[in-house]
Amino acid sequence: MAPGNLSQVTEFILIGISQYLELQIPLFFVFLVIYGLTLAGNLSIITLTSVDSRLQTPMYFFLRHLAIINLGNSTVIAPKMLVNFLVSKKSISYYGCAVQLGGFIGFTAAEILMLAAMAYDRYVAICSPLLYLVIVSPQICLLLASLAYFFSLTTALTVSSCVFSMSYCSSNIINHFYCDNIPLLELSCSDTYIPETAVFTFSGINLIFSMIVVLISYFNIILAILRIRSSEGRQKAFSTCASHMMVVTIFYGTLLFMYLQPRTNHSLDTDKMASVFYTLVIPMLNPLIYSLRNKDVKEALKRFWDNPCQSIKLM
Repeated sequence: MAPGNLSQVTEFILIGISQYLELQIPLFFVFLVIYGLTLAGNLSIITLTSVDSRLQTPMYFFLRHLAIINLGNSTVIAPKMLVNFLVSKKSISYYGCAVQLGGFIGFTAAEILMLAAMAYDRYVAICSPLLYLVIVSPQICLLLASLAYFFSLTTALTVSSCVFSMSYCSSNIINHFYCDNIPLLELSCSDTYIPETAVFTFSGINLIFSMIVVLISYFNIILAILRIRSSEGRQKAFSTCASHMMVVTIFYGTLLFMYLQPRTNHSLDTDKMASVFYTLVIPMLNPLIYSLRNKDVKEALKRFWDNPCQSIKLM
């Protein structure tokens, strides 16, 4: 950008979820509980899958990284949001907004790609069980996780730098509870073609690639399950991917609802509710889904609770 086009805005004002003063304190406690459960649940998953020797498998390797991503995504949004419920001036600095946008984009892209890696893992486990540990080796797990983080970091740096290369020289009021692409683009007083193209391109590539991997994986998983003759065998095979299917359905369902709704029905209030769900509620639900439906995780939690010192020695 030329020096004359530099932004004149030094901070942004976040409208938040609701402007009603009487709702600020109740909303603060609601989201404090949600964030507290998110911290407790995801830290538990990270700890258990790190220290328990029986959870050192590819599935729990990806689950640990999903928990790290969920924790990061929620932490980028929730602390500032909670503070703004308690103050009259709900501001965020220009650079703080840039960091929040970059963090949100990066962790969301990483979650999309990690869910795809987990779908591939479940596909191999059910369709090629005898070769599972050969195909999904520790090196492949590390490679898939590294690629997910690399592409999410590339997406975050590219998109956020494009958005914040624009000029913000008039209004600085963001009609949202965090710094998001669409409200920021609407505030710009410069040409938004390049940032909008970057947002659309990177979001589309990550989402479409991930959905193709997930759909192909589960199509083959369903075919493999249907070929199993015994009902007990089908139930056992289905149980190995039920939690991931639930997480994928909730996550992609929310994203598709938000981005594929007709423009005539599109509103920022709807965006806010959808954003609350996939930035704060889903990171809280994921550990519950995986722990409540997973016998191995529940047993690992019991072992850790009964003898934490012995569990830590296993690291």
